[in-house]
Amino acid sequence: MNVLFNLIVVVQVVSALAIIGLVLVQHGKGADMGAAFGSGASGSLFGASGSSNFLSKSTAVAAAVFFASTLGLAYFGTNRPHANVGGGVMERVTVPAAKVPAGAGDAVPVTAPAPAAAPAAPAATQDVPVAPAPAPAPAK
Repeated sequence: MNVLFNLIVVVQVVSALAIIGLVLVQHGKGADMGAAFGSGASGSLFGASGSSNFLSKSTAVAAAVFFASTLGLAYFGTNRPHANVGGGVMERVTVPAAKVPAGAGDAVPVTAPAPAAAPAAPAATQDVPVAPAPAPAPAK
């Protein structure tokens, strides 16, 4: 299956290069400067219908081969063996063991120091400004 996949990739690259080359070689219809501004036959700006030469037909064939190879690559890309399905890339990651230099184990304390006690909550009256009471409403 890997050989067939590689063959399809080669066919797709060759057909893509052929499309690029054939399109660049062709003389565009309406390529004259006057055709863009309306001089000449304005009805044939996009070319007469039914006129196709060897280059346009070979471009169509190369495009069909390109589309077929793209569909083949899409099929082979989505039709994977079921053994690899499930989980992502991170599930296959192995964690390396921590390397400790020789003699470094003596400098490492055996027990961690106890955490410091949390400070007590401040008292409510300690350096807290008090908002003044609202003024009474004026009498009518």
